[in-house]
Amino acid sequence: MTETAASRPMSRWLRVLLVVSLAFNLLILGLIGGWAMKWGKHGPHHMSRIEQLGGPMTRALDDADRHAIGRQMRAASRGEGGNRAERHATIAALITELRKEEFDRDAAEALMAAQRGHLTDRLALGQSLLLDRLASMAPAARAAYADRLQDGLDRRKSR
Repeated sequence: MTETAASRPMSRWLRVLLVVSLAFNLLILGLIGGWAMKWGKHGPHHMSRIEQLGGPMTRALDDADRHAIGRQMRAASRGEGGNRAERHATIAALITELRKEEFDRDAAEALMAAQRGHLTDRLALGQSLLLDRLASMAPAARAAYADRLQDGLDRRKSR
């Protein structure tokens, strides 16, 4: 009597291959699920860069105000092309400094101070735009903003 394929025992290498394939598929599903939980709708990138940089004061703005300030910040960035080139040059110089055999702490500190100056300029611009927006709000809208700001701070405190 001839043996059919269904009645023959599975070869050892085929069983190993199936187990490895199953493990790989579970790994991929786990990675996708983890990515979705961390970076999905409510993950860190749910907030725009302006929200992340502005902290609670920016997050307390309503969507329209936040988007308007973001547009103004982007327009200002486009208008300061030389400043952007300077920021990139400073980072490139820091990378070069970091790769040197002999680390020059003072040179790295000066480059980081230049970066800090760029960040301070951006922060000042953002605060100025926020103040302009707050000054243009009706008292009730400003009070609602203050309520959202307080709620955000209370939520952070309770964590």
